[in-house]
Amino acid sequence: MKTPFDSLIKEFVKEVGSTGPVAIEGGKTRWNLHGLPTAETNIIRAPSGIITHTPEEMIVKVRAGTTVMELHKDLKKNGQRTSLPERGGTVGGAIAVGENHLNMLGRGRVRDAVLQIRYISAEGEIITCGAPVVKNVSGFSLHKLMVGSLGTLGVIAEVTLRTNPIPDMSTWVTASSKTPQDIFNALYKPSAVLWDGETIWVHLEGHVSDIENQRKTLLNLGNFEAVEDAPGLPRYRWSMKPSDLVQINRQETGNFVASIGVGTLWADRPQPRKPVDQVSEKITKELKHQFDPHGRLNPGRTFL
Repeated sequence: MKTPFDSLIKEFVKEVGSTGPVAIEGGKTRWNLHGLPTAETNIIRAPSGIITHTPEEMIVKVRAGTTVMELHKDLKKNGQRTSLPERGGTVGGAIAVGENHLNMLGRGRVRDAVLQIRYISAEGEIITCGAPVVKNVSGFSLHKLMVGSLGTLGVIAEVTLRTNPIPDMSTWVTASSKTPQDIFNALYKPSAVLWDGETIWVHLEGHVSDIENQRKTLLNLGNFEAVEDAPGLPRYRWSMKPSDLVQINRQETGNFVASIGVGTLWADRPQPRKPVDQVSEKITKELKHQFDPHGRLNPGRTFL
């Protein structure tokens, strides 16, 4: 049995159409990532609004044009949140970019939170991939492929996400440190461990008693003090092996903030492009051709 689509999704399908270059505008927080849409591209916006939220099953279905801030404000009424980053963008944009929340260690990865996606294909058809219940998912994880594809394989219209509970307590602590990995290893499931080469910030979330125990552990490692929030992050986001984060060359990055245990680094300078091997390039081009043979979806961008 086919699942019915609401009127906003149907109107969106008409806007996307089946001919001509098209791209989706969200909050434009990562608009210039991996290239810009070509001049002749038709720029449109995805529909917004929360469709359903089932708190007891920890699942929310939301249209792609909804801002992450709006989504989290609504989920907070039931003591829940998602792993999407809160940086002013839309749900669809966050998934298309594939950027994890600063507290990825506590919230989980965006790719793992996406249970189902409805997208518009290059032919103008609605495609449903994944399932709102994990145990019903079988076969190729097409919805996972859409995460980080920058809208070049399909236009995201609607998403079903896994939510997680807002912890009882949340606190940031900081201290001077030259050994971020040692501090990371001493903690039990921190939400974030950040380091700028001189100072470390730790985000602790959970039950009050658990946080107090973690604080005692930290006090044995340094003179940790409470602070209001995380440090400001430089402009550019790098992706690295977690083991490489403690061997950063400041001449390449400028000022930086590294997420220990994750492999993400924010720096003053953009990350140098790594050479792409021929096999990966061939697979990527073939994938793009299969999903978008005429190159009409987000032309000018590539997720290589």
